[in-house]
Amino acid sequence: MKIISQPEVKVKFELYPKIAKQQLNKVRQLIFEEAERIEDINEIEECLKWGEPSYVTKTGSTIRMDWKAKNADQFAIYFNCNSKLVNTFKQIYKNEFQYEGNRALVFGIKDNINEDALKHCISLALTYHKIKHLPLLGV
Repeated sequence: MKIISQPEVKVKFELYPKIAKQQLNKVRQLIFEEAERIEDINEIEECLKWGEPSYVTKTGSTIRMDWKAKNADQFAIYFNCNSKLVNTFKQIYKNEFQYEGNRALVFGIKDNINEDALKHCISLALTYHKIKHLPLLGV
């Protein structure tokens, strides 16, 4: 799988405080691992959208993530609010994550993340265009 990374993303990561950078790098690695695992994904683009690190594939819905100083004790992973993604996550992982409406998973900056559950959510987002017509996205 080919990773196309815009240099602005590296600059953005360098601006995060250490703990935020560690958590976001962990999520970044999970995104790349899941993209690598999915047969139909040959390429993933890492870019900035709305000033936030974003991950785009031809088969999926954009995944964004960010830490913001105004909520320094948390970070979030954002999904298209017009998709079924977050509502599906809520049904599958009711108590596993903290949600922000139908657009984000929110984590405490020091949280231990359930990586298996998060990888499943990432996988659904990376393949969204192929599964969006299925009940519960095919889960």
